[in-house]
Amino acid sequence: MKKTYQLIGIITVLAVLCCAVGYYMFFSSVTHQKGIYINVDQDDTSDSVMAKFEQAVQGNRMWEFRTMTSLLGYKERIHTGHYEIEPGESVVSIVRKLRSGMQTPISLTIPSVRTVERLSAELGERLMIDSSIIINTLRDSITCAAYHLDTNNIIGMFIPNTYEIYWNIPVTKLLSRMKKESDSFWTSDRQAKAKAIGLTPQQVITLASIIDEETAVNAEKPMIAGMYINRLKTGMPLQADPTIKFALGQFGLHRIYYDLLSVASPYNTYRNIGLPPGPIRIPTTVGVDAVLNAVSHDFLYMCAKEDFSGTHNFAKTYSEHLQNARKYSAALNARGIR
Repeated sequence: MKKTYQLIGIITVLAVLCCAVGYYMFFSSVTHQKGIYINVDQDDTSDSVMAKFEQAVQGNRMWEFRTMTSLLGYKERIHTGHYEIEPGESVVSIVRKLRSGMQTPISLTIPSVRTVERLSAELGERLMIDSSIIINTLRDSITCAAYHLDTNNIIGMFIPNTYEIYWNIPVTKLLSRMKKESDSFWTSDRQAKAKAIGLTPQQVITLASIIDEETAVNAEKPMIAGMYINRLKTGMPLQADPTIKFALGQFGLHRIYYDLLSVASPYNTYRNIGLPPGPIRIPTTVGVDAVLNAVSHDFLYMCAKEDFSGTHNFAKTYSEHLQNARKYSAALNARGIR
């Protein structure tokens, strides 16, 4: 009888210990003060995810995490994604989240960059998609045609804004999302304004990209838009210096000399009449709306002001423009800008 009581006592103690350990494992939590994140990509294994967890939480609750991933069969249920470990979240909750693929969206900001290569690099840094896959997709004429665009203007489908999106989104779904956002941006009001000035939405985007390169002064952009629209209506070449920089791939040029104006490129608006085949950057929404709300005036020329304010002197005649150009050239020479 005595031995029976002893056995019962031992079993009871063991049961209490098991319950305590189980309770601790299930309800223990990480102790960081703010949300931290783990990215799980297609190359990850359960071991590499554990290593990421250990680095993220600096070893806190690592033993419980390893045990739970084994008990819940995480090795067979690895999902890619961006996962938040919330302050005070229990270990079992974290593992269940990873095992079920309950990821947290990221805030993706589309940057106003100049080239497909730069856009692809920026997106590749923020998403699971490799930048080379993005480049190849945006350069694929069949893919672009599916959106009624081509490889020159597909970049105009990206509206620079911030979106909630999943980190592991495939490139095809990313493009579909951008098309949806572009369609939402081009409201009936914006489309009507584009039609009123005789431009398609894509042409508006192309002109806006030039204007954004001309000045960072938003208040002046509708004025510049009016000048370029005047040139388009009269059949005059746009003669936009930023298109020369784009054609040459030399965006750091401070002065556009005469010998650069002969570059053979469809983006050379000194040699070709009309708009170039696509935008020379992803324009800002301010730039787009500046075109749609262009100021009506009679100016055909503009030249950067000699005070380097980022604004321009406008002129109606070529002789007036030459006077403004001489003042600006003298200011550049005085500062030794070549």
